[in-house]
Formats: sequence, C-alpha cells, structure tokens
Amino acid sequence: MDRLFKSRLEARFGDVLTGPIRQRHDQTEIRIATGDVVRVISALHDEPAFDFRFLSDLAGVDTGKVMQVVYHLWSTTTPDRLRVTVDGLSRDDPRVPSVTFLWKGAEWMEREAYDMFGITFEGNRDLRRIYMPPDYQSFPLRKDFLLADDAARSPGAGVRPMERGHSPASAPSTAVVRRTAG
Repeated sequence: MDRLFKSRLEARFGDVLTGPIRQRHDQTEIRIATGDVVRVISALHDEPAFDFRFLSDLAGVDTGKVMQVVYHLWSTTTPDRLRVTVDGLSRDDPRVPSVTFLWKGAEWMEREAYDMFGITFEGNRDLRRIYMPPDYQSFPLRKDFLLADDAARSPGAGVRPMERGHSPASAPSTAVVRRTAG
C-alpha cells in the first residue's frame, strides 16, 4: 500500500472526489462524478506525478440502484494499481465520456459495457453491440434483466415483454409416448 500515492491523489483531486480514498493491499480506489471524468482521467494519464499510461480494464457495474463505470489503471510511479469508480450514473440513461482519446483500446471495453449494461460512452466512434445481435433490446448484465424461467426472482415482478417466452398454454403439445415391451 503506497501511502505517498494516496497523499498525492488527495492533494491533486481532493476537491472532486465523491468519497474517501480507499487502499487495500496493492490497490487504491478513488470515486468521482461523471462530470469530472475527462479532467481526472486526463490528469492521471498526462501528469508526470501520476503517469497512468496503461488502462488494464474498464467495466460497467449495476449496483441495483445506480450504474457505475470502473477504470483500472497502472503506472510505474506507484506499486499500487488505481481503480477509478465513476459513481451515480442514471439507471434510465447512463452516460459517461469516452476515454478513447487517451487509450484507443478502450473502444472495445466501452463497447462491451454498452452491450451488457447499456452505458453510453459519449465520443466513442463505434459504439455498437459486440456480443448481442444488433436488434437486441435489453442489457443482460443489468440487475433488472429477467428471463422467463428465472425462478430466483419474485413471481410478482413479472417478465419484460422482450424476454418473455411463450406460455405453456400456447406451446405446441409435446406428448410423451411410452413404449412397453410386448
């Protein structure tokens, strides 16, 4: 755990952090709002005191209440990996600026988060489905994604029409014929 790194982060970004800086083992985490993404990520990338030139991962998160985007960054200036969590994205229309202007490889990671969570990355030049069919209307990794046979969910919650299969009454009859030796 790099305590000097924590001090540098507090001094540079203390005014925009939405929560305390957390450190555990070899990872440090900061939380920021959507409006501060470009400013904070650019500073982490460009300023020699930080020099986070490697984006190792970008992921969407659905807490059940809000959406988040999490960036995992690496730098030679600290032994700690940095997790930057963008908090409080709207569930109805989650949007965050793209970071492809810093890391070209982020394009595919942003596409995956878009496809699985419905998070729009503004500025991504090729934001389209990567796993699901282009006309698919839902986002499979969201907490509110229900399948017709999802017995773990409350039966009163219902099923979204797009995931609804056919009811047993409308299914074709499949009679089981038993043969007996005879």
